[in-house]
Amino acid sequence: MPSPSQLRNGGGEDQQGLPPLARGSPPLPNYQNQRHNHHQHFHSTVSVQRLRRVNALTLLLRLAAFCFCFASAVFMFADNARSPGSPSWLDYDPFRFVLAANAIVALYSFAEMGASIWEVLKGSTLLPEPLQLWFDFGHDQVFAYLLLSAEAAGTGEAVGLRKGKDSCSSGKAFCVQADISIALGFVGFVFLALSALFSGFRVGCYLLTGSRFPV
Repeated sequence: MPSPSQLRNGGGEDQQGLPPLARGSPPLPNYQNQRHNHHQHFHSTVSVQRLRRVNALTLLLRLAAFCFCFASAVFMFADNARSPGSPSWLDYDPFRFVLAANAIVALYSFAEMGASIWEVLKGSTLLPEPLQLWFDFGHDQVFAYLLLSAEAAGTGEAVGLRKGKDSCSSGKAFCVQADISIALGFVGFVFLALSALFSGFRVGCYLLTGSRFPV
């Protein structure tokens, strides 16, 4: 039985009758810290997967905008004079505008596809993050308005060809192909506008949280 002095000095058994830990024995594992670290690792993994999904969706929007705008430019470029005296897209300024706008947006979307692929594979932006976010947002806005203006001008010209003096009776295939090109351009604008919404969302998240995506 321990003496009163030993009890005052912390020796002997504790109040539950358990002997004190031997010197040099390993400390008990901190289950609370392990649980916290496991929770942080799980949260980080989910955040990375969510970010990859968003980047993959952005890549798909860029790819769709490229495909439709490139197809629109090709259709308009091929809408040329098939015989002397038949109409050609070179004869109409709005159709030239449609071709130029779709070609520019197709090149821009192709470059943005490369940046999106880099971001999906590397997990970081090609340019410094603030510069990349503002670059995407600003150019998406400018090229979306450019493409919408071109398609509106082309639509007005196509309607005028069918109703005015320059009817499509002598060049029906020309008018149909122009209509297809304009329709493809409008679809390309829709995908570019969706990309602009995503780029605006990323800019807003960066301004509020300091990150391009709230993870």
